[in-house]
Amino acid sequence: MRFSFRKSKPCPTALPISALTIGDTYIQHNTGIADGFSGLGAALGALAEQGIQMIYDTVHQVLAQGNYVLAVSEGTFGGAPTSYYDLWRIENGKVTEHWDVMETIAEKDTWQNQNGKF
Repeated sequence: MRFSFRKSKPCPTALPISALTIGDTYIQHNTGIADGFSGLGAALGALAEQGIQMIYDTVHQVLAQGNYVLAVSEGTFGGAPTSYYDLWRIENGKVTEHWDVMETIAEKDTWQNQNGKF
């Protein structure tokens, strides 16, 4: 499974999931993914088997305080425009805990304001 972080075209050097630095204890707060590196790999593998791509096109903000890092990103999930909010807790330089929120971005003509998601 490869992640692609891109602006407007595919990233030719997508990062393989095995390159992530995940600690021995990896706590996952997404209820659809089991704890541990193997749980993350299994969930992403299941998506790939179903032909579902999770693509991050643009990272809008990265905020850090103490040992927490929040990334606010935009891309597609299964072809639908999606916003991604990922929060990681870092310990000894390794990801040890993860929370996330994904939301489909509504069509612009349905927005009740012009503020946008980002």
